Amino acid sequence: MTEVAARAPVTAQNYKSGYKPIWCPGCGDYSVLSSITKALAMVQAPPEDVVVVSGIGCSSRIPAYTTCYGFHGVHGRALAAATGLKVARPELTVLVAGGDGDGYSIGGNHFLHACRRNVDLTYIVMDNHVYGMTKGQPSPTTEPDWDSKLSPGGTGVRSFHPLVIALASGANFVARAFSGDPNGTAEIIAQAIRHPGFSFVEVLSPCITFRPDQRDWKKLAHPAPVDPTDDPARAARRIMTDDGFNIGVLYAGNRKPYPVLGRKAKSTVADLEAEFMQ
Repeated sequence: MTEVAARAPVTAQNYKSGYKPIWCPGCGDYSVLSSITKALAMVQAPPEDVVVVSGIGCSSRIPAYTTCYGFHGVHGRALAAATGLKVARPELTVLVAGGDGDGYSIGGNHFLHACRRNVDLTYIVMDNHVYGMTKGQPSPTTEPDWDSKLSPGGTGVRSFHPLVIALASGANFVARAFSGDPNGTAEIIAQAIRHPGFSFVEVLSPCITFRPDQRDWKKLAHPAPVDPTDDPARAARRIMTDDGFNIGVLYAGNRKPYPVLGRKAKSTVADLEAEFMQ
């Protein structure tokens, strides 16, 4: 009997750590965390072969809430760290978790080039159109007319459109999910993990603490009226007329992932530990 055959099936619970999430009550990130663990169970990725990388922000706490290996990086640099990890260890399943501030503001340049390089990893961005951890400043995806104490009358700045940018930059899989549908979100994330190349999943994840109006998202989110396409031109036409609440896979391309040579490591963990002890 092979090792794979002998291994007992893993469940979502196998990916949950003993740490209790400390997000605000009603935060959509609770549901996204549940969807991630369900998705990993769907693909039956052994927890010890999964790495969750994050940057800074509410959503970036996710690595600590899983039993997988995790890396909590600096602000905006999660994709850079994850890219290096996946190229060095291509046998691992690499997920990146972040928010709209971390991913599209200080991390915007890394986002563009991660899409372009098409390394085989999955980027999950919890988008709530606000900086939640730092008390409600407008983020790149905030509506230009959103009035708040920190931006009276709104910023007047056009919102960043993540799906358009991802598609134009070369992401091989582009989708949107809604945290209010955890099972549907899990299915989309599982598809993203299975799809070769760089997969981008935007998850609408309400921040009802600083954006109580986002409670209405559960009424606005709806299944996309069209099936996924592998034609980037067709996907572009669809996304440019998108209302921001179409849920589902927009684009599933067939571009070859970034080539990985699969070289064996020159140093073992013991070698590195000995070097640090000197």
